[in-house]
Amino acid sequence: MSSQGAARRSYSDVLGLAAWASVAVALYLVFFVAREADISMGGQLQRIFYFHVPAAWISYLSFAIVFLASIAYLRTASRRWDLLAHSAAEIGVVFCTLVLITGPIWARPVWGTWWQWDARLTSTLVLWLTYVGYLFIRNLTTDGARAGRLAAVIGITGFVDVPIVHFSVQWWRTLHPSGPTVSNPAADSGLGGAELAAFFASLAAFTLLFAWLLSLRTRLGRLADRVDSLAVATESRNPAEPQRVPAGNPVGEAT
Repeated sequence: MSSQGAARRSYSDVLGLAAWASVAVALYLVFFVAREADISMGGQLQRIFYFHVPAAWISYLSFAIVFLASIAYLRTASRRWDLLAHSAAEIGVVFCTLVLITGPIWARPVWGTWWQWDARLTSTLVLWLTYVGYLFIRNLTTDGARAGRLAAVIGITGFVDVPIVHFSVQWWRTLHPSGPTVSNPAADSGLGGAELAAFFASLAAFTLLFAWLLSLRTRLGRLADRVDSLAVATESRNPAEPQRVPAGNPVGEAT
């Protein structure tokens, strides 16, 4: 292993330890420090908020990286940007799926229904479908460069939906609560100091976890590229030879 590869692996290991340590701290704060919400917000079930909102944040972050990396790939045709966009899209879809699962779990007892076709929920579903399509389009052709260009166009245009999802609770009437923001964490959230501490600890834990997963996924992508290049090089050095039939033995006749 090269010194550069060893350094990357060491960085990834340290990042992984930090991520899981922060997850442990966040879980402690969520379940043992944060107070139970009132029954109108779901009581104990409201604790799902500490996972639902950070998962939505990681979706935004992932798709923002896809957006920026896709622009860079179209400008430079560099494989590293394509790999970064692909890796971030996969992680983003995972966390966006988590958003769409945890939201209805909370909504069922609070709203009395699993799903409402309001602006926030519908635009989030559209976002998820867009990036699932992004991943699907990459498998439609064996031409990696062409697939990368097509996916990059989807990754760029699909990001338009991210601000629509985020600001939908302000632009349209919706059942979805607005929740805390970084600029004004106490606004419309009903959270006290302990709850805000748990929330931001969970947000930090999810962010570190995302960074670790992204480092792992890009490293796996580089290894896969190296394996493919070695396979091509091996085939070019050792082309398959036609099978030789022994003299006097007709093809297909048993010896």
